[in-house]
Amino acid sequence: MVNQFQWEGTLLCLARKALEHDRNDDHPPQVNALQLQAAYRYCQAVTKANSKTFYLASSLLPPSKRQSVQALYAFCRLTDDIVDRGQSDSGLRLEQWEKQTIQPSSHHPKHATDPESLVALAWRDTRKRHNVPALYAEQLVRGVASDLRKKRYETFNELAAYCYGVACTVGLMSMHIVGHDGPQAMPYAIRLGVALQLTNILRDVGEDWRMGRLYLPREELEAFGLTESDISRGVVTEKWREFMRFQVERVRILYASAMPGIAMLHPDGRFAIAAAAELYQAILVEIETNDYDVFSRRAVVSKWDKLRRLPGIWGRARQAQYPEIHIPAVILAGNSKQTNI
Repeated sequence: MVNQFQWEGTLLCLARKALEHDRNDDHPPQVNALQLQAAYRYCQAVTKANSKTFYLASSLLPPSKRQSVQALYAFCRLTDDIVDRGQSDSGLRLEQWEKQTIQPSSHHPKHATDPESLVALAWRDTRKRHNVPALYAEQLVRGVASDLRKKRYETFNELAAYCYGVACTVGLMSMHIVGHDGPQAMPYAIRLGVALQLTNILRDVGEDWRMGRLYLPREELEAFGLTESDISRGVVTEKWREFMRFQVERVRILYASAMPGIAMLHPDGRFAIAAAAELYQAILVEIETNDYDVFSRRAVVSKWDKLRRLPGIWGRARQAQYPEIHIPAVILAGNSKQTNI
């Protein structure tokens, strides 16, 4: 690895803590094979209904890993839904959900048929099967829970910490399911998680604003002469274009710096992870095509565009053709006031 982001050390400490304090002593309940199959089928349906890109990428995995990754997605989706529904008891429901899906002492119904019980059953089986550290799942729940109390971010470093909780943890758990060479793969998973979540944030500026949330760091908006009033108006100005060009370029560098980690994954999982990364990165192109209008238009990559990209991704993933890159100092800083932008 040629160099490291300034905020990366903090996130790596969080990731290593999960390994050092692994207590994956959960014992999934004794259930019949038909019940477990039903649970995994439900997770597949959740994945297919909510994320076309993730569903396509997961379909490139061998069957056993595919169903486990889809169980992970369903666990993340239901966790996120508890917060996004905006109910007054969301905090309590998150605590109950964490207990149901993570804590070893929680009760398991013998005949689970409701959605939450089905996802919990498949996810706990997946965690045990692939030895996924429990703390990663706990960190994800805490990261998602932060949306209940934190609606603004002052600096990029703050935002990177948020990205760790809601996205990097997903990548780290996916590594355990797919298979990897060891701790040296962690920085790449963290970078990819930050890149994926920043792509979401840039795509969903308008939608998040309408929900009362603004993830764009105040320092960076200020550096480009922008305020919350500009976000509220939702008008694409030259200042906004300049701001978004900087954001998009940084995310592209994050993707490029993450992709060499593909070579550290088990060969049968490289295509799927590379596809997820490259197909999601294509959203950035759509944002540019829409002239950075993320207020009233949602950047979407068409099914045809995804399919036409797959052969090239397959070739690059098969040969692990993702070289290490030099990361510009402007990206390493993670703080607009230090970057002279």
